Amino acid sequence: MSTVAAVEAVDLDESGWLLDTGTGEPVPEHRLRTYFTERLAPPSWATDILVYVHGWQTSTGSARRAAERLLALVHSTRTAAPTRYPALAAQAFNPWCVVVRWPSSSPITPAGYRRIRDRAHTMGARQGGGHAAHILGRLLGYLDTERADPAAAPVLTNRDGQYLHLVGHSFGCRFLCEAVQWAADARLGDTLGWNAADPSPSRPFNADSMLLFQMAARRDAFLSLFPSLLPGEAHDGAPLKGPVVATYSRHDRATGFWHLRAEAQPGIGHSGIGPAPAPMFTTRLLPLDERYPHSALDHRFVNIDASDVYVRGRRLSPAGAHSDHLRPESAHLLLTLADYSR
Repeated sequence: MSTVAAVEAVDLDESGWLLDTGTGEPVPEHRLRTYFTERLAPPSWATDILVYVHGWQTSTGSARRAAERLLALVHSTRTAAPTRYPALAAQAFNPWCVVVRWPSSSPITPAGYRRIRDRAHTMGARQGGGHAAHILGRLLGYLDTERADPAAAPVLTNRDGQYLHLVGHSFGCRFLCEAVQWAADARLGDTLGWNAADPSPSRPFNADSMLLFQMAARRDAFLSLFPSLLPGEAHDGAPLKGPVVATYSRHDRATGFWHLRAEAQPGIGHSGIGPAPAPMFTTRLLPLDERYPHSALDHRFVNIDASDVYVRGRRLSPAGAHSDHLRPESAHLLLTLADYSR
């Protein structure tokens, strides 16, 4: 399977609205489903669908290359030791990735970082006219509707099922969390998908895992910004089957020093998720020859300390190791989440 053929892309404007990739024009509301159907029908050969949202200072070409690099690492890591992921070893594993691209470029300065932070917040804030949560929620709902239902497939074989994984980097993690929270708050009639495992008709999609690389948000974001990710009195909770897994590294200066100056506290990408509405488990990013125990990832929130692995940055870059997540160890973590999703 060609890595390039396994990656498709969608584009958002500065308000978070969907753009036609061919013309650059906004896609009208009434044509969203048609556009998704024409451009993003999940291929029949795909066993797993990944939705990847990039972070700060990423061009459209770089976003696609990052997704292709991640898939290449996933392929080489699994090929080198297929028995390390026993559920995946029992079946074909062919991931297909949709890259969500958005205008994230700015000067590599503290002011530029704040500009993109504010843009990401505006794009995702529904009360302020942002559309990213709605558009991504609709996209995920469409993919969930069109994919084969894993619950209908025999256990550990997945001959007919396709799993859905959410992967974000930096500010892109915010968009995914906003979309998931949109799903938790969505009202009947504003949904596209179904959930065979959940009889509730108001659930617009279901995701099997969420992996957040070096998230650019304050440490208490899951209390202050995304309170609906877990079940509560006013909602049924977000459609996440698996844990929220977030990596962090003390070498990430973008979410460390800069985030500390901008928001009076370091970001998740530097210090991990802080206060959260459910117990937290912390472990380290493991080398390829070490398997994650199920008990290490079977929690609502999991912090992954990647300080020994995410150490590199571009020469003289003030962002430090903020974008050093495209590593074999990251692919190992993603493969493990896919394996335990079965």
